[in-house]
Amino acid sequence: MISKHPNLSATESFEESKIAQNIEEPEEVKAHLDTDSSFIADNPLPRVVLRPNNYSLLDGEWKFSLDEEDRGLREGWYLGHKYDHTANWPGSVEEHMAKTKGEVQTPAWQDKLVAWYEREFTRPEKLESGGKRIYQITFGACGYETRVWLNGRLLTDVEGGEVHYGEYNSFSFEINEDHLLPVNWLTVRISHSMDAEVPRGKQESHVYKRGGIWYQTYAGAVRSVWLETVERNRLRSRVGVQSLIEDSLVRFSFTTRIQDPGQYTLRLNIFERDAEENDAPISTSDYPLRLEAGQKQQYVVIEVPNALLWSPEDPHLYKFEAQLIDSTGYSAEIAGHFGLRKIEARGRHIYLNNEEIYLDGILYQPGTATYDEMRRHMYAMKDLGCNLVRVHIAGIDPRIYNLADEIGLLLWVEVPSPHSSTRRSRENHRRELLRMLALIETNPSVIIWSLYNEDWGAQDIATNPETRNYIMEIFHLMKIRYPQFLVVDNDGWQHISYEGKLKSDLLTAHLYTPELPRWIELLDKLTAGEMEGVAVLPLVIGDQYFYRGQTPLIVSEWGGFGFSDYGGPKSAEERTNQILAFKQELRKRNIAGDVYTQATNIEDEKNGLIDFHTGELSVPAGLLSTRSLPESTTDKKRRKKAK
Repeated sequence: MISKHPNLSATESFEESKIAQNIEEPEEVKAHLDTDSSFIADNPLPRVVLRPNNYSLLDGEWKFSLDEEDRGLREGWYLGHKYDHTANWPGSVEEHMAKTKGEVQTPAWQDKLVAWYEREFTRPEKLESGGKRIYQITFGACGYETRVWLNGRLLTDVEGGEVHYGEYNSFSFEINEDHLLPVNWLTVRISHSMDAEVPRGKQESHVYKRGGIWYQTYAGAVRSVWLETVERNRLRSRVGVQSLIEDSLVRFSFTTRIQDPGQYTLRLNIFERDAEENDAPISTSDYPLRLEAGQKQQYVVIEVPNALLWSPEDPHLYKFEAQLIDSTGYSAEIAGHFGLRKIEARGRHIYLNNEEIYLDGILYQPGTATYDEMRRHMYAMKDLGCNLVRVHIAGIDPRIYNLADEIGLLLWVEVPSPHSSTRRSRENHRRELLRMLALIETNPSVIIWSLYNEDWGAQDIATNPETRNYIMEIFHLMKIRYPQFLVVDNDGWQHISYEGKLKSDLLTAHLYTPELPRWIELLDKLTAGEMEGVAVLPLVIGDQYFYRGQTPLIVSEWGGFGFSDYGGPKSAEERTNQILAFKQELRKRNIAGDVYTQATNIEDEKNGLIDFHTGELSVPAGLLSTRSLPESTTDKKRRKKAK
């Protein structure tokens, strides 16, 4: 079944095409097809910015074979191969391996793994409109190394690479329509390894083996793949949003992809989020552009009159529609939502929209959760009283960012880290960061980025100037290019000081103890500005740093009660009481926020507050909210000062 996004009218139907035959549609796709043409939040594809095009999901049953001796490239499997098994896409290669061997447990693998997938699809209808549109195949996420062939022809992605490196973000291939046959075959080769220089978060490697806080690998065909129509000359579905709330201005960053050089007009329309199809925009503006062939980034600014701001208490969203119009009047369009918000770190405090905010956070590790399970987790974390979710060094379905925008949850995101510190690992880290930023620059919910966590992948941060210089370079890049975010250099400890200035917007510490007296001692040392004897390693390295209240303090990991390595009570009632006691001590001090560890159980870490599958809470709702506590000493002082 072929469907199109309901927001904007498409120019051609695929109704006669059988490209997705024999594929059972997910429930969200079926619901999607039944909706009217008004803008809705539901989005059956793993993407943030929407395109009013036709698309066909290529999910479902694929042919599958492991290539244990890595013979497939030499033997030309992409030209024809007898596959031993079938596998359901999306799904991890570990799951597919288990099913082929009839095992219940996902098998472990060492060093290198190569898997091949293939499926057929019938030729879609021939495109018209004077050759202004083309076909494109998009992978929601796949990897770590992915090669794709169409009818035995190796494809080059829109970034110009024959191999896509990465496993957390989408990538696309433009299709020459002349290369399509009545029946086509799509072949995918996925290669992964235990390489510690590759960004992998908390998935095991040659350095960190599975067990405790290190997890089973989850690689391969992990998100949907689809065939879609796109315009030859278009706006790419990556949009940056920076708000200037004092002037009700929004600066948009668009990326144009042009095959036919010429004069174009970028038209930007702003609507209320719930605007009807025929409602007039609340703001509109045209920007004439002379565009050459290739890709180009372009900033434009627009005023949103009497703008309402986005916050967790009032997550007010607007809709944008952006059109790239050529000299004949033909339009290529993308659409999405955004919110106006401002985040700042000033002195000891964090300010959202120029108002002080305390971050009631929780650590979230999605692991192998499905999109529906992640949705349940997000609502449950909101029910716990959190206004912040720290998505811990993992890639997630981009629709979760949109959900956070809608329900009012602040997000702290992190680059999945490599596990060794080398020049190559830093190059891989940089590429992964830039890929993530390109696709997560739209959402107002995202306020904090971590470059590293606990020096994983930067173990020599205290001794190697190259490592420190790299992190400082990225920090400065983000502060200039992405001012809408707060940036943490290395979360937990060993923050970098250069000439006495911290290269992090936040001074964060990971404090684990099940003993309340020890907890009080650690918090007192932290707020007194002691840099050693607080966390596992010194809080700051490099040049001497004097705290003196100039940076917000965040206890970005604490608790873990129930996990044997961290200690703490086992029963839900004991855990509840201890969390309340620890939280009260946090709020008595000049601390700007905290992040409880963690939302759900994951493998050996049995310290979750939320059922992984159902989303049910094992502790009372509101437990992690500051508002549920007796008024703290710090809050009393602030209220008295305000009077």
